[in-house]
Amino acid sequence: MHEYNPNDIQITEVPVGRDMMLIVTGGAVHIGAISTAYYSPEGLIEVQTTKIPGHKEYTISESLARRAIEVLNRTVTIAAGIHYDNITKSEIEMIVEIVNKRMDEYLFNKK
Repeated sequence: MHEYNPNDIQITEVPVGRDMMLIVTGGAVHIGAISTAYYSPEGLIEVQTTKIPGHKEYTISESLARRAIEVLNRTVTIAAGIHYDNITKSEIEMIVEIVNKRMDEYLFNKK
């Protein structure tokens, strides 16, 4: 059983050569979605996402990947998996706020 405890949400950095993987977890750790942001040959930011059926983490992984590439200026992959049993809509909204805050803190320290 994984009780609601948003204090355990974390971002783990894994350098992959010049690129960066960020793993976003909380509660029952798993992979719910993976989003990779990269620069196209034309210099535009592209994001590709793979989502695991039944998981909703793609709703935040795509925006996190886009924000990260804009600051880090390199290919970034976000692997996200956050699960708490029986949470409410307001608790989900709080989790999204916390994840965004954690990403802001991470990116601020990388500038």
